[in-house]
Amino acid sequence: MYNQLMRSRNGYLINRLVICFYLSALSLLVSCTTSPTEQYGFVTKLGTDTIAVESVTRQGSKLTSDEVDRFPLVRVRHTEIDLNEDGSIRHLVMNIHTPGEPVNERERKVTVDVTSDKVHISKTDNTGTVNRDFATNGGIVEAHLPQMYSLYELYFAAALKHAVTAKMAAGSPVEIRQFYIDREFDRFPLGRGRVTPLGGGRVEITHDWLSGTGEAMMDSGYHMLSYSGARTTYKVKVNRIATPADIKNIATQFETAETKNGVVKAMSVRDTARAQIGNAKFTVDYSRPLMRGRQLLGDVLPYDRVWRTGANAATQFATSVPVKLAGMQVPAGTYTLWTVPHRASVDLIVNKQTGQWGTEFNSSRNLGIAEMTSQAVVAPVETFTISIVPLDTKHGTLVMEWGFFKWTAPIEVP
Repeated sequence: MYNQLMRSRNGYLINRLVICFYLSALSLLVSCTTSPTEQYGFVTKLGTDTIAVESVTRQGSKLTSDEVDRFPLVRVRHTEIDLNEDGSIRHLVMNIHTPGEPVNERERKVTVDVTSDKVHISKTDNTGTVNRDFATNGGIVEAHLPQMYSLYELYFAAALKHAVTAKMAAGSPVEIRQFYIDREFDRFPLGRGRVTPLGGGRVEITHDWLSGTGEAMMDSGYHMLSYSGARTTYKVKVNRIATPADIKNIATQFETAETKNGVVKAMSVRDTARAQIGNAKFTVDYSRPLMRGRQLLGDVLPYDRVWRTGANAATQFATSVPVKLAGMQVPAGTYTLWTVPHRASVDLIVNKQTGQWGTEFNSSRNLGIAEMTSQAVVAPVETFTISIVPLDTKHGTLVMEWGFFKWTAPIEVP
């Protein structure tokens, strides 16, 4: 009886040990196969101004982002994304708070589902729900949103993984389809993007909604370390941060500043300069970018390249009578003004094309090119300013000032 009891007890102990062993092994297996949680963020600056901050949590195929930007309206976004194995987006839900919008549009929810052949996007706010379907025709599909750089990281990571799988040589572009996910998405069909791995962690991106070429640095784990828009019209600098920022606190600061200073509808405000010299009436319609602590000549304004002389839409100059501008005969009418800064001089271009965006310069429509007078100033001018200064009833001066430069050209009225 005693021996039987001991055998039973020993068997019980052995069974417990076996069960504990298997439970421990299972726990170890689960811990080994569960993807680690990554927490990081991105800070976006335009010159010395911080215009976007993002906090990201990622575990395996799930990514959660909390982001705030002022570009120029303050927007606060909470986004949850499910990814496919290739890094493309399968499902996305974004809640957007925009305090500067009309009351019925301040809260929006965007839901996106991506399949092999289409993107379904649904936007809901207090005005109702809008649904759109866009055909993808296969391929890698990612989301686009200015100043949300976790999405750019997904762009680059998916493209790099595809390039490795397809054994593509450095310099070979990877095509990506992109959908726009803020409130304007129903005005934009799917765009096309192109990511080009250059080797050494460098990648370039061009796409339908970006004028110029962006460049990023990636590490071997497909993490975006930095991004530069220096070669685009969005001249931002983006850096990865290891410790996520306090988005709620930053959003409160941004909203407080917006309430105090007023809602700004554009990063570079549109303005009109008006003047009269004798019987000649002039207007200059242009956008006014800010210096924001940046080096302008040779950096924001590259040497020997045509500049739109402002921002956004091309700068328009109108005169009611024929005049001489920088020695050029300019008939009455409306024109666009362009400039080309050089290291020791600056050229003024009067162009007959009007109404276009500032990236659409057509030299075949030039009326004339002449040199302006260039001088340095001691006190920097923060906001780009164009003015026409009358000297008498026959003479005046076209003046352009920004940062530490001042460009002038004489105006003669017959």
